[in-house]
Amino acid sequence: MDFKRHRNLRSSASMRSLVRETHLRVNDFIYPMFVIEGNNIRDEVPSMPGVYQISMDLLLEEVKEVYELGIKAIMFFGVVTAKDEIGTGAFMDDGIVQTATRMVKENYPDLLVVADTCLCEYTDHGHCGVIHNHDVDNDESLKVLAKTAVSQAKAGADIIAPSNMMDGFVVAIRQALDEAGFENIPIMSYAVKYASAFYGPFRDAADSAPQFGDRKTYQMDPANRLEAIREVESDIEEGADFIMVKPALSFLDIIRDVRNHVNVPVVAYNVSGEYAMIKAAAQNGWIDEKSIVMEMLTSMKRAGADIILTYFAKDVATWLKDDK
Repeated sequence: MDFKRHRNLRSSASMRSLVRETHLRVNDFIYPMFVIEGNNIRDEVPSMPGVYQISMDLLLEEVKEVYELGIKAIMFFGVVTAKDEIGTGAFMDDGIVQTATRMVKENYPDLLVVADTCLCEYTDHGHCGVIHNHDVDNDESLKVLAKTAVSQAKAGADIIAPSNMMDGFVVAIRQALDEAGFENIPIMSYAVKYASAFYGPFRDAADSAPQFGDRKTYQMDPANRLEAIREVESDIEEGADFIMVKPALSFLDIIRDVRNHVNVPVVAYNVSGEYAMIKAAAQNGWIDEKSIVMEMLTSMKRAGADIILTYFAKDVATWLKDDK
């Protein structure tokens, strides 16, 4: 018989490793962190086992662990009690994220700090922009978001990552950064952010759930594929340096579409709901956590992601080190 012997390249672990096409590296990861007001707080998020809200006085201890694992980038989310209708806490020079950023850059100057630029954690209504007539006012929101981005850059953020999904947010932030003298600070745009049910645990962790309605008028419809390319094209034209797809696991096809369409780094956000499902199943003994996580994150790299924002970053960094 005449047939191809594909199994020849799967005959041993060494052979499989030699011909492996996709690789996970610790350099691929950004680790999200939740900074909370107060002292001596390290509270585990109930829906996200292994993820903590950490107060400023304990933050460097956590950052030291991340740094020593070889993770090169972190992203801060602030958890605050004082909120108002425009999200003033987002752009205060002494805001929680700005203070955390300065602290990290003073102690770990080569660790990249990515600043999530949004208002939902700081508004009393929980939406990602300014509310007028019971709806998010796109253009008024841009003014606050641009101000927030500049405050984050002043604090030492290495990358500005706007996640608000207002139309024109990239160009508004780019212009504000340039005018403030931050021409060299790149923008990691959440260009393709779907109105997903997978965000629930994050909203517990960041206390950012909308107090009325939902975010479907500004986040994308999960049923749409071509719309993602329109969003990407707009943000690239406006000056985005990275393009993000969020969530990742249910949108691997979109990651591949975006990767095929752009020549800038593509970021996948392995979001809280994806994390929580795996943690819950693993705690019940239903799955092998390490194997599932490595397969899932590899699928994101295979789909075309250059960078993965994931709550599993510390776990995977440990596993990769142990496997050497």
